[in-house]
Parts: sequence; C-alpha cells; structure tokens
Amino acid sequence: MRERKEVNHDEKLYNMKRKKLEKIGVLTSGGDAPGMNAAIRAVTRAAIAKKLKVVGIRHGYQGMIDGDFVPLRARDVSGILHRGGTVLKTARSAEFRTEEGREKAYQNLKKEGIDACVVIGGDGSFTGALVFSQDYDIPFVGIPGTIDNDMYGTDYTIGYDTALNTVVEAVDKIRHTAASHDRIFFIEVMGREAGLLALSSGIAVGAEAILIPEAKRLEIELDQFLKKGYKEKDRSGIVIVAEGGETGRVIKIAKAVEENYPNLDVRVSILGHIQRGGKPSARDRIAATKMGVAAVEALLDDQKSIMIALVKNFAIDHVPFKKAVKLNHAIDEDLVQIQSLINI
Repeated sequence: MRERKEVNHDEKLYNMKRKKLEKIGVLTSGGDAPGMNAAIRAVTRAAIAKKLKVVGIRHGYQGMIDGDFVPLRARDVSGILHRGGTVLKTARSAEFRTEEGREKAYQNLKKEGIDACVVIGGDGSFTGALVFSQDYDIPFVGIPGTIDNDMYGTDYTIGYDTALNTVVEAVDKIRHTAASHDRIFFIEVMGREAGLLALSSGIAVGAEAILIPEAKRLEIELDQFLKKGYKEKDRSGIVIVAEGGETGRVIKIAKAVEENYPNLDVRVSILGHIQRGGKPSARDRIAATKMGVAAVEALLDDQKSIMIALVKNFAIDHVPFKKAVKLNHAIDEDLVQIQSLINI
C-alpha cells in the first residue's frame, strides 16, 4: 500500500496564511436528490450576505480536478428552489480517490482562491472530503443529501421526503391494478444498505409485507400473508422490497413465490430512478435551506470536517465526518414494531 504523500512546507504555509475566509466553493456529489438546488441556493445567498464570494464546482469532485468552476451570484441561483436534480451537476470520481487526483484538485482550488468548501451528498462524498481536508487542511462542511435518509447523526437528509411521496403516489396507482386483476405486486424501491424508504413507504401505502435488509424477521410476515391470502382467496396485495444491494433481488423473490404458489398472479415493478426526480417537497426545501445557511455559519465559525445535521424537530447539530461515514444509521425499530402490529 502506498503511503500518503506528505504535503510540502510551502503548501502548509499557504494554508496557515489563509485564515480569513473570503471565498467558498459549493458542489454536489454522488447520487442526486430533490432539494439539492435549494441547498445550493441557500449556501450561495447566505455566503453573499456574509460578504463572501461563492464559486460553484460543477460535476462534483471530478469538476474540482478539471477546474470546472463557475462564479455564483445571488441572481444565478434565482428560480432553482423548486427544481429537482442539481444545477451544478454531479458525478462520481475514481480519480479523486488517488493522491494524484486530489493534488490536481488542490492546485485548482488554490489557483481559484477558494478557502473552504460545502459539499452536498452522502457518505461517499463526505469520505472524500475528510481525506482531502486531512491532506491539505482545506475546511469542508457537508450537507446530507440522499433519498435513503441513512446518514448517521441526522434525523433527516435532503430528498427523503420527496422520494417517499413519489413512492407512495406510484404504489397507490399500482394497487388499483393489483386489486382489479387479483395480482400480487412486488415493488422494488431504492435502498442498497438501508431500508427506511421501503419501511416508511410500505407503512404509508398499507403494504401487506415489507422486506428490508435491517429486519429479516419481516420475511416471516410475507409467508404469513401468502398463506392467509391463498386460504381466504384474497389474491391481491402489495409487497415492498428494498433493493438491498443485490441485483435482481426483487425478481428472485417474486420468482420463488410463483414457484411455491402457482395459483397466484405475481408481478414485479421496479420504480428505479423516478424516486430521485421531481420537484422537492416543501419539507425538503425548508430542510435544505436551513442546512445551507447553517453550513456557511459553520465555516465562518472555523468548523471543518463536519456534517450539518437536523435532529429533534429540525434543530441544527454538527456531526464529525468520521462518525457520519463510519457509524451505521439504525433503522427505526418503532416503525418495524408498528408494521408487525398492524399487519394482521
């Protein structure tokens, strides 16, 4: 394994001299989430109000390596609050994982005069920020933006509420078809390692069963539903399945059910990337705005390598990157118990 490159004396001296915050960069990284534009808008306008200059970094960390920078003024972020996706674009950068890639990024930041950065993304984005700031001592503050709502230390991440409502609306429509044709629909929702979106949407639509990585015991309820439904001739229903990091997981599950219950009409629906799109909900817009302002205030307060969190009824908190990316976000056991209780 290669040892981490030592930062030379001139680079350290450069960082020590730049104590006064004058210009910040803002970027979105990883998967897009509704509300990211609201966060970009809040960061930009809050920074300008504090007499700071703002630079947008396009295409995430890859844009930092390529020097894909654009100055942001208050009017540049006008009219984006309600838009889905991210106007700064986003990407995943394999090059940023290398020492050479981070060196290029640092030189571009230094050339542009950027003193600190706000990154909007998930655990992968914050891991990159943590490593980079350890190498070059440029402050990074993170805003959690992911529809999975799976970041440790925060009760809420940007995009979750919109995605949840998108899933609920789609499943409500699918249920009409399920009832009309006496079909059982297995519906896959996003959540590779976290099942909160599946669990919450399943409760919201009254799913007959919910399958998530964190609670294997819920699979028993699927068997109970299938046996009960077959016996009582109720052959329609909805089963929500978190993707769980396994390609084709929902198809495998549905196929096994078809083999064990050949008289049931089984269908599969994969909602896919529709869950990431659409106009952000009011809740996501408010959360993004609040966290965007808090991120600028944290940088002005000499904070670094922290994630802005919302806890206890949307109160602002700071969580170190090291905790945010290394610790697991526990599933809400109360919701699991509720699903088991009402699913009779």
